[in-house]
Amino acid sequence: MRSASPFGTPGVQRTARPTVGAARVGAVFSDNGSGGHFCTASIVDSPGDSVILTAAHCVHGGKGGHESTDLMFVPGYRDGDAPYGEWPITHVVVDKRWVRHSDPNYDVAFADVATVHGRRVGDVFGGNKLGYDRGYRLRVQITGYPASTEQPITCGNDTTRFSAGQLRIECTGFPGGTSGSPWVTDLDRETHIGTVVGVIGGYQTGGATPDVSYSPYFGNGVLDLYRTAVRDEQH
Repeated sequence: MRSASPFGTPGVQRTARPTVGAARVGAVFSDNGSGGHFCTASIVDSPGDSVILTAAHCVHGGKGGHESTDLMFVPGYRDGDAPYGEWPITHVVVDKRWVRHSDPNYDVAFADVATVHGRRVGDVFGGNKLGYDRGYRLRVQITGYPASTEQPITCGNDTTRFSAGQLRIECTGFPGGTSGSPWVTDLDRETHIGTVVGVIGGYQTGGATPDVSYSPYFGNGVLDLYRTAVRDEQH
C-alpha cells in the first residue's frame, strides 16, 4: 500500500490549509485590490525577493491586447483577509510570442511587485525555486484561487505530456480564477519549499473544463523570462 501522500487523494481538490507553503500562493486582484480576484500567482525565489509567477493571459491580453494595469498580488489571501499584505504589481515580463500571437506554449509571465513598508514580498516566506527542462511526468501540487470562492484550493497528481509544449493534469474542480496557479514538485515537508515547473495556462488558457488543466512546458524560454524579471527587479 502506498504511504499517505502530502498531496491528499491524487486528482481530488480540497481546501488548502493556511500553511507556509500556501502563503507563497496568492490571489491577483484588479483595480488596485478594490476589484475581484480573477487569477492566481506565486512567489518565486529571486535575488531581489520581488518576483512572482503567473499565466501570461492574467496580465496581458495577447495578440491585439495590452498589458493589464493596477493589479494587486495578495499572498495567503483567505476570507477577505490579507495576512501578509497587499503588493502592487509594478512590471510584467511576457514572451513576445504571447504578445504577438497568443501562442499558448508561452502563456507564462513573471512580474515584479513593489516594496511595501520597507519589505519585499519574498521576505514573507521566501519563494519556490524555478524548475525547467524537468520532463513531462512529475508529481506536482497545485494551489489556486477560484474566482467564486474566498479560500484557496489544492490538489496533487502526476502530470503527463499533452504536446511538446504542454503538460496536462487531472485535478477536479479548478475553475476560472485558478489560472496562474503554480505546479510545484519536490516539496520539502519541513520548509514547504518546492520547485515550480508549471502554471495553469497554455492550451485553452488552462483548460475548457475544471477537471483537466494544462501548463506550458517550462524550458529555456521560461528561464529567459525569469532572468529578464530578475534584471528588472534590480533596477
